[in-house]
Amino acid sequence: MSGIDPTGWPAASATPGPLGLWPRIRDQRPVLVAVSGLIALAWLSLWLWKSSPYGQYLDHRENEGVHGFGDHYLVVVALFVAGWTLMTVAMMLPTSLPLVATFLAIVRRRADRIRLVTLVIFGYLVVWTLFAFVAHAGDLGIHRTVDHVGWLHAHEWVIAASTFAFAGLYQFTSLKYRCLEKCRSPVTFVMQHWHGRRERLQALVLGVHHGLFCLGCCWSLMLLMFAVGVGNLGWMLALAAVMAAEKNAPWGRRLTTPLGAVLLLAGASLAVTGAFGVELLGAH
Repeated sequence: MSGIDPTGWPAASATPGPLGLWPRIRDQRPVLVAVSGLIALAWLSLWLWKSSPYGQYLDHRENEGVHGFGDHYLVVVALFVAGWTLMTVAMMLPTSLPLVATFLAIVRRRADRIRLVTLVIFGYLVVWTLFAFVAHAGDLGIHRTVDHVGWLHAHEWVIAASTFAFAGLYQFTSLKYRCLEKCRSPVTFVMQHWHGRRERLQALVLGVHHGLFCLGCCWSLMLLMFAVGVGNLGWMLALAAVMAAEKNAPWGRRLTTPLGAVLLLAGASLAVTGAFGVELLGAH
């Protein structure tokens, strides 16, 4: 950055980075390299997990055959939540690097800067990890509904088509736009949540608040993984790239509406092909 004022904020002459949202990074690089390494490790772990005997717990069929809430079910939940957390680190944390970089630039002169950044990331991941329990419960409910409703069991394509259509519709909602604007303004966001008092708690709360807005922006897109397979690394990469562009690229705002239209078209296509007995994504 071109300068830091006495309060720790970027000087007025500071200029944005290549994407228009990034602060310039100099001595913050080691920490950002470490965060990038964590993201890379998450992708590698997902690839190894998918290739292991436990890969079924990353599949959208992890709830099949679950009829009770005994020890086996607790294992299923634990493995699913662990896999979802890895997926969050791999897919969502990269989209939040501008905020991490901004916060790091603010606290870069503090001796406890690494701890503070860690608390921001931890708070962010806590939100997405808690959402994993909601996603798992919803998926379990869908599987039990399919098991008890004969028509739905014979037309499982309805679930995938509805998931895409719902994600498409959500792209046009005011909540989506509000959360997206918060995610696209990391400097403003940090200014609103960081005041240099009770620093550790404030860093944690900042991460939680950012996680909530990120969740509000991207939760429907993440649920597409249930339609295409939670462990599908190709779809993970594609969705991660789309969400990163939407949240951080200068033209990201213009991506929201076309993406919604594409998702609605995909939902309609799945419905039409499913009605004719062709399941493009396979059964849920």
